[in-house]
Amino acid sequence: MRVIGTVGLPGSGKGEAATVAREEGIPVVVMGDVIREECRKRGLDPAKDHGRIAEALREEEGADAIAERTIPRVTEAVSESDTDVDTVVIDGLRSRVELDRFREAFGNDFTLVAIRAPFDVRAERLAGRGRDATDESIEALRERDERELDLGMGELIEAADVEIENTGSLEAFRDRIRDLLGVEETATNEEREETEDPSGRI
Repeated sequence: MRVIGTVGLPGSGKGEAATVAREEGIPVVVMGDVIREECRKRGLDPAKDHGRIAEALREEEGADAIAERTIPRVTEAVSESDTDVDTVVIDGLRSRVELDRFREAFGNDFTLVAIRAPFDVRAERLAGRGRDATDESIEALRERDERELDLGMGELIEAADVEIENTGSLEAFRDRIRDLLGVEETATNEEREETEDPSGRI
């Protein structure tokens, strides 16, 4: 079984990478689902208490708690898949300790992929297609970046096995993800030209 983990700052394209994987029949395990499930168990609102419960899990069960709870979901995702797949994507790594736990569990079958994009590109994407980023949205993104980096995401990105610069078109990025996943491109060059978004917004 091949396990691919993704890491990237907000707006970099992790969500789009997960979408491509699902379209190709490849299971995606979202680490945030572990936290949302725990919120519900504790009678809390995942939308409001996500960050607090993530911190609580790490304090109660160790810094790799969310990774530890994610591991059985990976094997379950393969067994429950309707297709004959040998690849799983893990979306949502946040720290080096999580990377170490996955490498311990999956060995050489685990690959960490860092998806990168400049701040201004990410701000435009998160602001919404066709609209300029506002001062408020830019400040909110800076705060999100700081929170992620405080968790160790910067070190995690530097430790990645593969880096993808997501600064081109949307379809070029999707093709790069398909190549990484080992699946054939699904669009001809003519179809790609008709649907390509030159801004690369995601």
